[in-house]
Amino acid sequence: MNSRLDSIQAAILNIKLQHLGEYAAARQQVAAAYDKAFGVRPELVIPAKSPKSTHVYHQYTLQATGVDRNKLQEFLASKDVPAMIYYPVPIHLQKAYLDPRYKEGDFPVTEKLSHTVFSLPMHTEMDQEQLDHIISSVLEFLDKSAN
Repeated sequence: MNSRLDSIQAAILNIKLQHLGEYAAARQQVAAAYDKAFGVRPELVIPAKSPKSTHVYHQYTLQATGVDRNKLQEFLASKDVPAMIYYPVPIHLQKAYLDPRYKEGDFPVTEKLSHTVFSLPMHTEMDQEQLDHIISSVLEFLDKSAN
């Protein structure tokens, strides 16, 4: 195997692997708080979950359905909340993957999602103060947009 890990990195990862369950649980707690805060808002669609599996939330991605996602992202940035847009251009419209068989409009769901989804901060060391700030900032924008 060519893992390109040196001995120090391997030793650290060996220790961290012992805590993998704790890290997943921490992310799941953050996601549960996001779900509770945003699941009741019609302007947002929270991630779907299968009752037959668990999720470790590498990302927590929401869909903005009743508000301008880009304005929301700008507002959150003004509050020092890094809301990320990881996929702003659908793959079939990216220059590297252009194919004459596919044009704008051929994948309407993908195209819609590229304009509406955004991801909130998600990490294992998020404290309650950070979580409350993120949630209250999103809710503040939604409440202002409703008026």
